[in-house]
Amino acid sequence: MGVDGIVRHRFADVLAEPVSHYTDAVVAGGFIFIAGMIADDATGALVGAGDVVAQTEQIFENIEAILARLDASIHDVVKLVVYVTDIDDRVAINTVRARRFGETRPTSTLVQVSALVNPDARIEIETVALVPTRVRSTQ
Repeated sequence: MGVDGIVRHRFADVLAEPVSHYTDAVVAGGFIFIAGMIADDATGALVGAGDVVAQTEQIFENIEAILARLDASIHDVVKLVVYVTDIDDRVAINTVRARRFGETRPTSTLVQVSALVNPDARIEIETVALVPTRVRSTQ
């Protein structure tokens, strides 16, 4: 257990080394906070350059891998913040979201930004999920 119930997680086998001074996920106060991520694979290579759907798919693969490692799932997600370099990509992104989440709809914020850390990245997503009750009751 970390300081004051905060547990930081780094998933080096799933995600590339962070480009700045942060960790992949933090569990605190009954929530899982996943750092904003672009569509990098485990080696740090961007997946789907120029293809926002492929990038969105890779990001959700990464998010779901982190959640699984923390005994959670996509259905535990309560909030997304989505950063895009082109607001017109919203419709294409939503097709991936609808398929991944189904009837489970998290709250969400969508923001257009001028650039992301990798100039070929078109989307970045940060995630907040609820620690599942079954996990909280065993801690």
